[in-house]
Amino acid sequence: MQLIDGKSLAKKVQATVTTEVAQLKQEKNIVPGLAVILVGDDPASHAYVKMKAKACENVGVYSITHNMPDTISQDEIIATIEMMNNNPRIDGILVQLPLPKQIDTDKILEVIDPKKDVDGFHAYNVGRLVTGLDSFVPCTPLGVMKMFEEYDIELRGKDVCVVGASNIVGKPMASLLLNAEATVTVTHIYTKDLKAHTSKADIIVVGVGVAGLIKEDMVKEGAVVIDIGMNRIEDGSLVGDVDFPNVSPKCSYITPVPGGVGPMTIAMLLSNTLKSAKARA
Repeated sequence: MQLIDGKSLAKKVQATVTTEVAQLKQEKNIVPGLAVILVGDDPASHAYVKMKAKACENVGVYSITHNMPDTISQDEIIATIEMMNNNPRIDGILVQLPLPKQIDTDKILEVIDPKKDVDGFHAYNVGRLVTGLDSFVPCTPLGVMKMFEEYDIELRGKDVCVVGASNIVGKPMASLLLNAEATVTVTHIYTKDLKAHTSKADIIVVGVGVAGLIKEDMVKEGAVVIDIGMNRIEDGSLVGDVDFPNVSPKCSYITPVPGGVGPMTIAMLLSNTLKSAKARA
């Protein structure tokens, strides 16, 4: 069993971004810029946005956060996004999800200029991803693909089970794997027999937010397991969606939680912002 070290790989990606950001500044006098919209006072969202801002600072990316109360109207958020769409200093626009109930999330994401959609959630980028064209790809699935590449994990022809079908993780993950010529099964909350699908898979990618969902008897010997879940349990510790102590001995590769996929998400956000700035250059 080998651990996939997301922390080390994220540092490697960030080091490359740092070098290229400095190059872009020197050659074109362009500093990549990221704008974040943060609505309400959800502690997890605030902590995550803080981490993003710190990561931007570390690699030399300009970042700004628009803090908004959870009573804000949809029109006010749209006006802010449109202002940033027209701001030449901003290369990436990110709306921290989830948004309050009165806001139509799909409508908000549609307002973002697809060329600045560094989260890869705009329908334009989703369509390009599905058809295998160059696009902005959601950061978490993109980070997982980077892990496969780094650890030389072959995808072509492999049976992959994606557990979870969200627009943010599951669906884009499935599209990336299909584009890499894997055979992909997507399961979700209404899947009748989850074990029947996972136990046949060469690779399992799970991200549903249910602690210990994937048990030892659901994983075949030598499987690769990518755990995107992040759950805080009663004793305050963070665990994934995989029963790590019992599943890991069966795996050829597995990601830990924390220190697996999490750090890669922010690293790929920086990478996407740099990509947008290069396109502007």
